[in-house]
Amino acid sequence: MAKKPDTAARIADNKKAAYNYFFEDRLEAGLVLEGWEVKSLRAGKVQLTDGYVVIRQGELFLIGLQIHPLNTASTHISPDKVRTKKLLLHKEEIKRLIGKVEQKGYTLVPINLHWKAGKIKCEIALAKGKAEHDKRDTIKDREGKREVERAMKSRQR
Repeated sequence: MAKKPDTAARIADNKKAAYNYFFEDRLEAGLVLEGWEVKSLRAGKVQLTDGYVVIRQGELFLIGLQIHPLNTASTHISPDKVRTKKLLLHKEEIKRLIGKVEQKGYTLVPINLHWKAGKIKCEIALAKGKAEHDKRDTIKDREGKREVERAMKSRQR
């Protein structure tokens, strides 16, 4: 499995995805962006929570990623903050993902955006939706961990 990117290199995270899905496989994909979008990403003006990945004619596209334009953007372009972005992967990876997504219950979700060697990458996951009881279990586990941490912290004082 690939090494996780540094927190300083992270641009945006999709925290809702881990709550709503079980991740089977993770991949790192490049993004086709315009200049004003890169500037806005450097400023952190992005929302990833509503994003999802679709397959059209053998290519992957990221829909729902909102990149808010800066006020200082160029005057000769009209930025579209919800433009569909193309994801860049190798053909073999795309074919494998298409085969998996055609199976019942699998989908592709974006997990985070991060910098890697001066380029913006999107980590996507092959995911299966959680049932309502699984979501409740996730909340219960998270609350239990918080209580244990609080108890340990108060005991150390």
